[in-house]
Amino acid sequence: MLELPFNVGIGGAVQTGFRYARDEGFELAVRLDGDGQHDASELGKLMAPIRAGEADLVIGSRFVDPGGSYRPPFARRLGIRVFARLVTLLGGQKVTDTTSGFSAMDRSAIELFATEYPHDYPEVEATLVALRSGLRLEQVQVEMRERQAGTSSITFVRSLYYIVKVMLALLVASLRRYPRLEGAAR
Repeated sequence: MLELPFNVGIGGAVQTGFRYARDEGFELAVRLDGDGQHDASELGKLMAPIRAGEADLVIGSRFVDPGGSYRPPFARRLGIRVFARLVTLLGGQKVTDTTSGFSAMDRSAIELFATEYPHDYPEVEATLVALRSGLRLEQVQVEMRERQAGTSSITFVRSLYYIVKVMLALLVASLRRYPRLEGAAR
């Protein structure tokens, strides 16, 4: 277990995990939000494309299958769609769920995120970073439960800030040069 001496935010905490995985030589890592919404029994679905050599990063998406059971509130659904379309446009690959906290990755993605992981509301921007770095991204349909623990940090006022901040971050990320991952399993 890793312990941080102070609160470094979600991005800093997740990046610490990636740095640990990189430094310890992990070949595979999984990111799973701690709010109880994701079912760990679906990990096999996320790892399958990586184990088959088809992907470097797999996102557990709630929206690959339009008939999926997850129905977020209207405002959240709208935000997710806007971010997905923007990342699709800027990243050159269709993405359906940029706010998912459920993903699996191979060594090349671990190495990328150990050095290039956004710190504030990171999921959306990290997806763009992965695409612009040449990672092979796949999405698999996953189910999502109601939150089992805690409360969302995104209130109405924060959601407005979140939308503006993430859109600006995506714009900056689209202008940045990221390392092209020649060593990724291709």
